[in-house]
Amino acid sequence: MLSAKSRIAARLMVVATLAALTAGCFQPMYAERGDGKPGLREKLQGVEVPPLEYPNASPQARVGVNIRNALMFKMYGSATGLPPTYQLKIRFNPSRTSLIVDPNTALPTSENYGIDATYGLIEIATGKQVLTGSTFSRVTYDIPGQLQRFARARAYRDAEDRAAGEIADNINTRLASFFYAGT
Repeated sequence: MLSAKSRIAARLMVVATLAALTAGCFQPMYAERGDGKPGLREKLQGVEVPPLEYPNASPQARVGVNIRNALMFKMYGSATGLPPTYQLKIRFNPSRTSLIVDPNTALPTSENYGIDATYGLIEIATGKQVLTGSTFSRVTYDIPGQLQRFARARAYRDAEDRAAGEIADNINTRLASFFYAGT
């Protein structure tokens, strides 16, 4: 019979052996590849993000610029990428909902801003759509002082910016997954 200490030591040896065997299987997503194929960073830099098609000076145009800029910065890390091999088309619908309304003044004290976005990745060489998806973002903001309309406008704009950043994060993550795993 093995003692309790011997069994624990044997189990730890099995775990350490399995860990050592699988240690060479791990490769970071954004690491440069040694086999001559383009890495994930280079593939993301080949995605062109054209300006979103919303009327100039509309609230959607400002949010669309925020989404596009945040996404391009996440993919390229700078203002431009490599020559495009893919094109990303994005459409979104914003929404705004009052969550808490003061019963005395009938003015909201807390609101929810949301964006529902759909996107498609098109391979430029073939014109074929290789990826479609949808994502959403919901952010809550408080309205400090019910009669302070400038504070309310600033809180609303900050909520738009945060929601646009979340949409860009979600799309970037999905594109990275597509280029890394091929699905």
